[in-house]
Amino acid sequence: MIAGLIIGGIILILILWFVSINNRLVSLKNNRESAFADIDVQLKQRYDLIPQLLGAVKGYMNHESDVLIRVTEARSRCLKAGTISEKIAAENNLGAALNGLNIQIEAYPDLKANTNFMNLQNEIGDIENKLAAVRRYFNSSTKEYNNGIEQFPSNIIANMKGYKTEPMFDLGVEQRQTLDKAPEVKF
Repeated sequence: MIAGLIIGGIILILILWFVSINNRLVSLKNNRESAFADIDVQLKQRYDLIPQLLGAVKGYMNHESDVLIRVTEARSRCLKAGTISEKIAAENNLGAALNGLNIQIEAYPDLKANTNFMNLQNEIGDIENKLAAVRRYFNSSTKEYNNGIEQFPSNIIANMKGYKTEPMFDLGVEQRQTLDKAPEVKF
């Protein structure tokens, strides 16, 4: 009788332990997905501003249409991306295209003095700052999720449930190469 109670107690503890770890892993997974949803909100605002920015720039940059086309195509790929990994890759591509646009804009002092253009630049700068913040939060959530599924004993349950480590939202190869170069200072 006592042995049956002890075995029953051990089984109950194991069940509660399994449920607890499973619930924690589900919570970490959902937190990561929620963090990416926050990125999606900021990206949507960014995508909505890009056509306005390109419209303001087009009149000044008629002969640099290649840059404008790259930004437009990159924006389109971002909107079509389905998975989080596809969105991360598409966003890195868009960031590189926008950097190319910013470099071209430097050659047009009249454009930089235009009030509408400056307002759009300020809005995009604000959104880029918000994006940086939500990306940091997403990466923090991803790190916590990855730690949760790799640490013992939760890794046992994670393997049983098919959880896999997920990628961080990083700069991508092209932007990393740009940032690895020393900045050029002009006076």
